[in-house]
Amino acid sequence: MTEGFDAAALRRFEEAIRQDIDAELYDGAVVRIARHGELAFDKAIGFADRAARRAADAGDVFKVYSLTKAFTNALVLQAIDRGQIALTTRVVDVIPEFYGRDKFRAAKKDIINVGHLLTHRAGLPSTPSPLGYDKLHDFAAVVDAVCQMDVVGTPGEAFAYSPTLNHVLMAEIVRRVHGEGLSLREIMAKEIFEPLGMGSSGLGVIPGHQGRIVPVVSAMPEASWITDKDTLDLADTMEHPDAELPWVGALTTTGDVFRFAEMLRLGGTLEGKRILSPAVIDKAVTLQTGDAINDLYHHLAQARGWETPPGNMGLGFALGGAGLRVTQFGTLSSPRTYGNFGAGSTLFWVDPERQITFVCLTAKVIEESRNIERFQRLSDMVLSAAT
Repeated sequence: MTEGFDAAALRRFEEAIRQDIDAELYDGAVVRIARHGELAFDKAIGFADRAARRAADAGDVFKVYSLTKAFTNALVLQAIDRGQIALTTRVVDVIPEFYGRDKFRAAKKDIINVGHLLTHRAGLPSTPSPLGYDKLHDFAAVVDAVCQMDVVGTPGEAFAYSPTLNHVLMAEIVRRVHGEGLSLREIMAKEIFEPLGMGSSGLGVIPGHQGRIVPVVSAMPEASWITDKDTLDLADTMEHPDAELPWVGALTTTGDVFRFAEMLRLGGTLEGKRILSPAVIDKAVTLQTGDAINDLYHHLAQARGWETPPGNMGLGFALGGAGLRVTQFGTLSSPRTYGNFGAGSTLFWVDPERQITFVCLTAKVIEESRNIERFQRLSDMVLSAAT
């Protein structure tokens, strides 16, 4: 028996992944599972690049899409810890340009604060791309484009997942209050990646990534709100030399994401390096959105005939929540299980009750409802394997 897990159950978990890969649901996976920080499963399975017959490897670098938001969230929470901002800080108090060039269309913008952004309750549009992909690498231009957009809902009320805008604004707030004149990618490296020993992580491509990046393969249905072209164009944008996309643009490894997740599980400190306080993590992994529905997942649930679940959002981190519902974190997870995930391909979660950490980065971006089903099944198998 692997410490804290049933060995036969972990073998079934591995076989389930191999069966998925054989069925071409996805091409490969690099996985880590630990309990109380002790590794129980650490394997690369299948392909990093099926077409080239390149086997998956523990050192593979993935474009993790919205899992990037976890790193941006950490920068925001760190700024709160340091007294540079508060959850109640208004966006316009740090970014006056957020009012936009037309003050007559700026209604409700002066209400939006950091807490609204972290919980996706700012009332901003759910656009995935405020600029064309040929300009999306230019963070300053993206910030300006977001500042010109109108509020479409009432801040503090409806829970409408914003794949881009909230994290653009939060990243720019961090950049402005940081006080060292660094770029966003430099701040993320200095404050998150370097102290945590995440040497294979970058907001964009870093020198050590050469030859290790897993190519993005997309398998989106034609009717999807994000097409194969969107997925692939965004993947190309991430490799622009100047790319800074704080909502989707991180490149990292399973091992590095595991170190980040362990920092969260341990209350903000890993191997003597304190990134966040226990107080701010506790707040971040506490339900902030009540019974509110996440609009994006409402549409997915309707299309699949699922019961629409509550959004279950903390401060930037998704939560397992109570009750029975379709969820990437598994139906067997404890209610305060928390984590992040990225477009049809990547996920990490921490179950604080069982002290389990699970990281799974996969090759191929699949349709989101199939992705949720896939990770729910795998997460339940991990949870079932615990002794």
